[in-house]
Amino acid sequence: MTTDPTRGPGAGPPGEAPVPETVPETETETMAGPAPVPDWLARLGDRATDVDPTRLGRFHLPEQGGRASAVLMCFGPDAAGRESVVLTERSSGLRSHAGQVAFPGGRIDPHDDGPVAAALREADEEVGLRAQDVTVVGLLPQVYLPVSNSVVNAVLAWAPRPLQLWARSPREVESVVVVPLEELLDPRHRIVATHPNGYRGHAFELPQLYVWGFTARLLSGVFELSGLEQPWDRSRTRPLPSRFGRPRTSDTPYPGGVS
Repeated sequence: MTTDPTRGPGAGPPGEAPVPETVPETETETMAGPAPVPDWLARLGDRATDVDPTRLGRFHLPEQGGRASAVLMCFGPDAAGRESVVLTERSSGLRSHAGQVAFPGGRIDPHDDGPVAAALREADEEVGLRAQDVTVVGLLPQVYLPVSNSVVNAVLAWAPRPLQLWARSPREVESVVVVPLEELLDPRHRIVATHPNGYRGHAFELPQLYVWGFTARLLSGVFELSGLEQPWDRSRTRPLPSRFGRPRTSDTPYPGGVS
């Protein structure tokens, strides 16, 4: 797992973290060239629009309203050539969801040409991910998040080469984390997070990272739909770490357990 809160020497636009120095090509890139889209992701991308939204979330879309948003689920090889996913750790100074792990993304602005454009723009603004460095392979159906009144599309993308990313917007992003899928898929790292208020939800407990909430639910859904998921003990529960506060009851999509 690579955590990169880089503050490089290059000057960036006002209010942004400096652009890091150019990273040399890795041995993997030089010898093997760009990595093709893996079969599991290509298959999921082909049928993304037909995915049942309940496989990704447990709340029905509102009849009207809801803030249109998009996130980028960007997969690709890390510097060691392992299939990985790009995540961020939100800044500790934010009023909501401070310090939590998330995908790059945010609100769809009026000038955005739909959720794909919005997700790519947000990823560029947050972590310096350039649209030309990734291939969009699919758009998952909308999922509703009552806690923020957001209607979210997840955009599936593949980066054929290791990406040079950094916390471009320190106000929003504390660090960028590139996590190998093998670590997330390891059954030892999968648990059900619980809270005394009744909250139960998917979580990934890695040595240096804790993923829960919407991000964990999306990852779980993609792993299951793609066939990557390994059997894990869904009866293994652990209390949500106190640093994340009290999850709102509207965040509780699993009243009887985790599916």
